[in-house]
Amino acid sequence: MLVLLAGIFVVHIATVIMLFVSTIANVWMVGSSNIGTISTGLWLLCNNTCTQLPVSSQDEASLKAVQAFMILSIIFSVVALVLFIIQLFTLEKGKRFYMTGAFMLVCWMCILIAVSIYTARFTGTMVYATNPHHGYCFILAWICFCFSFTIGILYLVLRKK
Repeated sequence: MLVLLAGIFVVHIATVIMLFVSTIANVWMVGSSNIGTISTGLWLLCNNTCTQLPVSSQDEASLKAVQAFMILSIIFSVVALVLFIIQLFTLEKGKRFYMTGAFMLVCWMCILIAVSIYTARFTGTMVYATNPHHGYCFILAWICFCFSFTIGILYLVLRKK
């Protein structure tokens, strides 16, 4: 049981780190142009230098929603991690980690909403690039989606022994 808790803790920390990287880095979409490789993220458009991401007025609300839900997912994941550590030392034997699991499932839902909006609105819409494809941040966000769901369910099922 101790090994399982340690494994879940390590995967949880990895999920938090990957959420930070996928939100901060600007490689959600990658394409090529005559200048070189162009990448866009949630915040900036980067080729040789990074500039403000040009977004049309109809897509601006969608981008703000993706940014907000990714930030919320980080917050809920960090809160769940702190809550897990607190519950690990204060929870009575035989009790389940309900609060930690609930926070991780809320994190999972925030990631789902953010990545779904990004997929629906921004996939393949790089104006300045040819042959656009998803970058590693987009893939990391989907990996975090899977990890946060698995961890959330495991927290709900697990008992402290």
